[in-house]
Amino acid sequence: MAKKKESSVFKCNQCGRVEPRWLGRCPECGSWNSLEETKVEESPSLPKAMLKAGSEAMPLSTVDVMAGTRLQTGISEFDRVLGGGAMLRSAILIGGEPGIGKSTLLLQTAAAVQNRASVLYVSGEESAAQIRARAQRLNLPEDKISVLTTMSLTDINKALEKIKPQFVVVDSIQTVFSPDAGNIPGTINQLKMCAYELVTWVKEHEAVLFLTAHITKEGSIAGPKSLEHIVDTVISFERSSDDVRLLRAQKNRFGSVDELGIFAMDERGLSPIEDPSAMFITKRESGLPPGIAIVPVFEGSRVFMVEIQALTIPTKTSIPRITGEKIEVARIMRIAAILEKRLGIRLSDQDIFVNVAGGMRLTESAIDLALAAAIYSARTDLPCPQNTALSGELSLAGEVRPVSHLKQRIKTALSLGFSRIITAEKEKDAIQIQNVTDLAKVLFEK
Repeated sequence: MAKKKESSVFKCNQCGRVEPRWLGRCPECGSWNSLEETKVEESPSLPKAMLKAGSEAMPLSTVDVMAGTRLQTGISEFDRVLGGGAMLRSAILIGGEPGIGKSTLLLQTAAAVQNRASVLYVSGEESAAQIRARAQRLNLPEDKISVLTTMSLTDINKALEKIKPQFVVVDSIQTVFSPDAGNIPGTINQLKMCAYELVTWVKEHEAVLFLTAHITKEGSIAGPKSLEHIVDTVISFERSSDDVRLLRAQKNRFGSVDELGIFAMDERGLSPIEDPSAMFITKRESGLPPGIAIVPVFEGSRVFMVEIQALTIPTKTSIPRITGEKIEVARIMRIAAILEKRLGIRLSDQDIFVNVAGGMRLTESAIDLALAAAIYSARTDLPCPQNTALSGELSLAGEVRPVSHLKQRIKTALSLGFSRIITAEKEKDAIQIQNVTDLAKVLFEK
């Protein structure tokens, strides 16, 4: 009797797509020569987490609210960004450029929580000796931290079941590999499957999972967008300067995404900056140079004084250039158009460059008035008065509109020595203006 021929399929080693016959190019991800023959009997099975059953519906009133208890990381700025601490049964994804301090932050956090929670630190990029050397360099306690250096998802699952940690770090998710998801680590299929299994384990235990992730050259987290949907919180780690790091939540199911964590990087690691209100403005003994304006910016629950810098020069091309660092170019174009229309200063023949001192990204509409003042000052070469802050939104008609949290902005500005606060509302210690014409009169006596 003839032996039954085994059927086979062709599976993409990049994205996991399955085709009944071989193709030179994968229809899903577009990779060439990525389809490999796989026996049906040997085809990868579904993740174990997807095969589990037994969940039942329950009345909301019977749910234990303590199941959502937060685990304090012991680092104040980190807790602030997380919304008051890391929520148990949650997964947190941290992305940032190489060398920015992701591993340092998580190792410091692991050391801070080791007396309150069992810790498992998984690294697929560094050896155990390298991790311990970093801990010793940072003078961190290391007795209660379990370290696993592997790229195998199977090894990680075994360690999770054996140790039952409450605080889990995987550095990084792009290095984790499962043979069930293909033959090449770091593919879309690998990322989705490995992340799903790890997140599912955390959801079933009183634990917190931290995943570090690589980023692309555009600054977004590498891999499929579904990776960000799987986790509960997505945090970006940004570099403000050589020694200042900014931590911001892009997604947070258990807290606000408006909070900003600020750290100083030195030989001791990352140190939280508790009162960074004035760190984004330049201290000068003399007055402000032309093209500089100060604005109180509301981020989360705190107010920061931020310096906006503008420069205008006659254009040398047929199309003027408008460049913005940490401010949208469309906003700069809109403010420039308002100034040219309402104040009559010519900007259409100027190259305009705008920067934010300290590297903080500004997106709220309250910066419009300060941006207008900076551009006007740069174009006329008239400096803004010393110790003056501006806060207001500009309409296309040139009117100055009120902004939220004005009292907190005024209070912070006064506490840092600013004697004049220009805004749209009538408030104590503030100068009220109605439009950009009033702005030119008050600031530049025009």
